[in-house]
Amino acid sequence: MPPRSPAHAPCLRRGATSWAISVSRSDPALNARNHVPGATAAQVVATQLMLGQIHLDRGMMEEAFLMFEAAARSHDPRALNMLGRAYERGWGTARNAARAALYFAEAARQDYGWAAFNLADLYLAGRGVAADPDRAGRLYVRAARGGVAKALTMLGLLVEDGVIHTSHASPAASLFHAAAMGGDCWGALNLGRLHLSRHDAPAARPWLERALAHGFDDVFRALAQLVAGQADPALRRIGHIAASRLQATTEYETKP
Repeated sequence: MPPRSPAHAPCLRRGATSWAISVSRSDPALNARNHVPGATAAQVVATQLMLGQIHLDRGMMEEAFLMFEAAARSHDPRALNMLGRAYERGWGTARNAARAALYFAEAARQDYGWAAFNLADLYLAGRGVAADPDRAGRLYVRAARGGVAKALTMLGLLVEDGVIHTSHASPAASLFHAAAMGGDCWGALNLGRLHLSRHDAPAARPWLERALAHGFDDVFRALAQLVAGQADPALRRIGHIAASRLQATTEYETKP
């Protein structure tokens, strides 16, 4: 079976649902207030986070970590979440899932949806905290209520795996549909997968096309695997395009 939803797919846009289950240390930006007359604390944090993301995108991990660390001193939930991500992923520092969980928890207490999502991931996998699928499910619900569409996909997967029980009709499909409508390409892919499992290629096609349109390399790989061997010409076309895009991405990343 192709991967259903690797952690932290970047194809998301903010979406909400009502559905519920019963640089260096001398970088001027570190002291941005001294360099931007009249800057508010929020503006300083926003600048530090922006610079951290720029460093991250350029592969400058240590500089990115310093920016996120500086921003997190404000206790802004966005900054705490990014510092947690740095510890979770090892961006410019040693991986430390337990410390990441502390930062995610502090940000989640401020009702920051992505922090609740990231903390849920740790509880689901048992990284840095004791594994607790039930707690993970509750955190995904909080994240979904905070507008994180990908949390709906994770809830759908937990329903499929029997971790969450509900009397709602077709709960996994409903969750994947809500996630897809909120902008999560994994929600679209999983909804298409469910239709294919019921041998309903016409119903699957628009959702797989949506995943293809908004996806990235992991999604392209999953799509190619999912439709491999399908007789439907439209599905084969989706698989061909996904494989081509995956190859193009791989070639770009391996260029000297």
